[in-house]
Amino acid sequence: METPLYLEERSLVKRFSGPLPILLNTLFVLTLFYISWWIFQDPRGIMRMYTPYVGYMWCRWLLVIMIWIAYIFDFWPFSRSWLKNTHPVLKGVILTTLTVALFMIVLKGFFETILGEYAIAYFSPERLTKEGIVEFYALEYSAQAILMFAAIASWLSPAWVVAMESSPWDKLTQPVKGFSILMFTFFISVIVYFVAFHSHMAILFDPWQKFAAITPPWWEDFAGTVHGNFNIAWIMCCTVIVWMHETIWERYPFSMIETPWIRRVASFFGIIVIAVALSFFLYFAQELVWGEAIRGTRRDASPDWRWLHVGEMAIFWLLPALYMHFYMKNGFNAYGKVMNVFLRTVASIAGAVVLYYVYYKTAHLFLGTQEGFSHPQQFPMIPLIWLINIMLINYWFMDGWPGWRLAEASEKAPITHVSYERVALSGSFYRGVAGGTLAGVALYFVIVYLIPFMGSALIIFK
Repeated sequence: METPLYLEERSLVKRFSGPLPILLNTLFVLTLFYISWWIFQDPRGIMRMYTPYVGYMWCRWLLVIMIWIAYIFDFWPFSRSWLKNTHPVLKGVILTTLTVALFMIVLKGFFETILGEYAIAYFSPERLTKEGIVEFYALEYSAQAILMFAAIASWLSPAWVVAMESSPWDKLTQPVKGFSILMFTFFISVIVYFVAFHSHMAILFDPWQKFAAITPPWWEDFAGTVHGNFNIAWIMCCTVIVWMHETIWERYPFSMIETPWIRRVASFFGIIVIAVALSFFLYFAQELVWGEAIRGTRRDASPDWRWLHVGEMAIFWLLPALYMHFYMKNGFNAYGKVMNVFLRTVASIAGAVVLYYVYYKTAHLFLGTQEGFSHPQQFPMIPLIWLINIMLINYWFMDGWPGWRLAEASEKAPITHVSYERVALSGSFYRGVAGGTLAGVALYFVIVYLIPFMGSALIIFK
């Protein structure tokens, strides 16, 4: 049996009764978010990394490194006793410092030096500047390429742990297990990067680098654009669905499959199918609200912006889902698995709609972003992922301090490790599947019918 991750075997209990822990952690996380945003990202602040691609690249790679630490390496080389006995604040500082240090090694050592100086020029801003690219664009192009690699890694790294259950290395111990998963997922990420994004980088330069990449890209005809945002859309949806699968869905419905290898393969590719379907649906929803996209235009009428916005809408959904999982213990737990998952999904979507509206109405007032729905400098994924990173530091690295603490042995709750239970394929099971399928199809057409009306009500900027 695979040893549970530290995040799965630990038990957190409230320090205070009632809603006070939720309120404390919400205030704590938002305070850390705003202070760190002002220091690192805000265009009016100190470091001003919201250029926007430099700040975006930092967001994505910090997220990836935290996933490596918590999910792939299971906090190795730190022992379980250190994780349990170290004060949450000190632990948070040490693990966050380690995250930043590893990120700088990956950025400066692997991308900008090894790849940028000896293989592919666009990974190094210094190399691009020497070739005659204006310094600002050299930095942006390089950051864009590096963050696109991070977008893939933030999907595949957790997917191999939560969907493939770390197989075939699940029985190994750390650090062999961690390095095996890291090397394999990194290898797959390289392949996906070259297929999905290398052509995008090649067309940024004049003339297009047709001898080094496929130009125009293979997705041009059916995506309506040569821009790599088409791949950003479905890959971002993959990232979001992985975490829906792991958190508020509790790996349902794939957890019903008893045979391990079938369950793992079905989970891994099922996540991709769901994500691709979601990305096309969100693109279609924009056409229902704003009309057909027009190639050659800019902003919200342009196909490349709409594909980007698919990924942005997915992140708006992810944040309330993670908040519900971290601080509200998934919110709905009093019903059967199917009803719990359904109610959590509906609640997280409602939270996403509210967050979406509030963000575009107010973000420019306190984040230093540009006012406007589709402004070229408006990248909601950056502050949203930055906030998610702060939440992960609080929940993963600090055990939910200050509102929560690790449970003592005498009050320990059952380990919340995912259980895979056999489902009897009875007549009621098949009736449930048939009824659920029909209800899902009916709900789809109802939503498609209502979206133009809902979209009109949510149009924020005229």
